[in-house]
Amino acid sequence: MDRRYLTAKQAADALGVTLATLYAYISRGQLQSEPVPGRPREHRYYREDIQRLRERKESRRDPAKAAAQGLHWGSPVLSSSITLIQNGRLYYRGRDAVKLAERATLEQAAELLWSAEGSEMRRLFEQPCTLSPRQLARLRACAKDPLVKLQTALPLAGAADPGSYDLRPAAVRQTGARIVRLLTTIVAGPDSQAPVHLALQTAWAPRRSAVGEAIRTALVLCADHELNVSAFTARCAASAGASPYDVVSAALATLKGYKHGGAAERVLALLAETNTLKSARALVTSQLRRGERVPGFGHPLYPAGDPRAVVLLRLAEASGNEVEWRPIRNLWKAGSELLHEFPNLDFGLAAVTRTCVLPREAPLLLFALGRTIGWMAHAIEEYASGQLIRPRARYTGPAPGDGL
Repeated sequence: MDRRYLTAKQAADALGVTLATLYAYISRGQLQSEPVPGRPREHRYYREDIQRLRERKESRRDPAKAAAQGLHWGSPVLSSSITLIQNGRLYYRGRDAVKLAERATLEQAAELLWSAEGSEMRRLFEQPCTLSPRQLARLRACAKDPLVKLQTALPLAGAADPGSYDLRPAAVRQTGARIVRLLTTIVAGPDSQAPVHLALQTAWAPRRSAVGEAIRTALVLCADHELNVSAFTARCAASAGASPYDVVSAALATLKGYKHGGAAERVLALLAETNTLKSARALVTSQLRRGERVPGFGHPLYPAGDPRAVVLLRLAEASGNEVEWRPIRNLWKAGSELLHEFPNLDFGLAAVTRTCVLPREAPLLLFALGRTIGWMAHAIEEYASGQLIRPRARYTGPAPGDGL
């Protein structure tokens, strides 16, 4: 059986319960099962679902242990009304994010995630950039790393914004829209205009309107993803009373890590070496032999596949760019066969970048611009809570002594 699944007996053993109790969990909606392909009378269970149920049971017996596990794909550590990931699907404030991405712009996603009115959002996103043309030109030339440019711009713009420390919801929405406009201008140029996806298309793929639609979809799918590491960083900064400019700067610093936003760049590197299925299999096998994780595959929250990647791969294939689609197809097939995992968002962003012939830094910038909407949503929620995020650590050092 696929290693992502457990049989009924294996699931019951992992939970330390009888089969009757396992079936009771299903009847009460605490677990889900599905028929085994080709054997409809037998059912299988997602290993991740069993693990989460076991963690919930353990948390009731040992709250301290549960709190520690909560920081690593464990039980929820704080409350939020922004994003829900459930049963392999992603929701923004109760709306299916995949369906939203079919038509919505990033600005409309912000309207939803920031709990704002449409007329207000249109006005906010039409605000001019707060930095002068000379400052923008210097910033665009200051560094090769695109995120360094964005991080350099944020404190300058914050210092020039008299309302940067007004942390009331309406003011934060206004500042958030300024930040999105600033970052878009740094990426796409001083003549960029709303909506964001058209500004990026004009800068990256002029005269190719279909590319604009792919960019729009990717931005909305990147808008938020619950308490990922950058969103949690944003919430920590906001809980301390940092300005929205500093919140986004802190989140960007986290996004730069190779385990987070940098993963798509590693997928692009792999795609450059997978012109044939044979070479793709050899590449994946080589990485596994060296004990390296293959980027672009698997996600603990989506054992049956990342729905965001499904949409982006469909767009990449529909581009008609067979030359660039071939290595994507080869790596997808090799990874699925050898890893028994599905492509994730990083793979999807890399695929759209290749087939739409976007700049190499496009995945990271799409991620950053889209996710800024989510970071601001988390900041608005955190400012309103008035609480400081301050977890405790379990001390594992030497026993206290009197010293010298």
